[in-house]
Amino acid sequence: MGKLSNKSRVYGSITRNREYKMRTVIISGSQNPDGQTGRAADALFQGMVDKGSQGEKLFLPKMKIRRCRQCDDRGWGICRTEGRCVIEDDFAALVDKIKSADMVVFATPVYFGDLSESMRALLDRLRRTCMNEAGKDGISGKLAVGICVAGGGGGGAPSCAVSLERVLCTCGFDVVDLIPVRRQNLDMKLDVLRITGEWLASRNA
Repeated sequence: MGKLSNKSRVYGSITRNREYKMRTVIISGSQNPDGQTGRAADALFQGMVDKGSQGEKLFLPKMKIRRCRQCDDRGWGICRTEGRCVIEDDFAALVDKIKSADMVVFATPVYFGDLSESMRALLDRLRRTCMNEAGKDGISGKLAVGICVAGGGGGGAPSCAVSLERVLCTCGFDVVDLIPVRRQNLDMKLDVLRITGEWLASRNA
């Protein structure tokens, strides 16, 4: 499998003590690591780190994740028969990281009341590979959290959260929380996200 290089940030301490540390992967669909979506994801994970978790943050726009090709005449391919994708890019390595994590956080900015294009490209392909048991292995029942951050008027965050929940459930994730955020309440929601992170880490300690 390929390696993801220069596309992640590592958080938390691996050597704080000998107890098992919950491993979390944060997948961001934002182009700006320090923007509103980044701040929201960082707040959630800071709460988890404060309770002893560790993990890393990956930025989809910096990676090579191509759109689904709908390979054959029926619109399917080896995703359905083998649980993997024929396209050679960063998808397979990212799926490996998802499967090795204890929890996955999907953080996306909101566009047109829906997921960012980079997040949609990932999840469109992931749900197809999850239609096969081999593809779903390591994902089915895995804890997942969604964060949807809307700029502008901020009204699209709830509908984006509904869309995200639908595709994550189709993949087989155990969606434990979905947090819609809008530009106008971001500062307040940062406290909520941090507390939610603490709860998630304590819940799975």
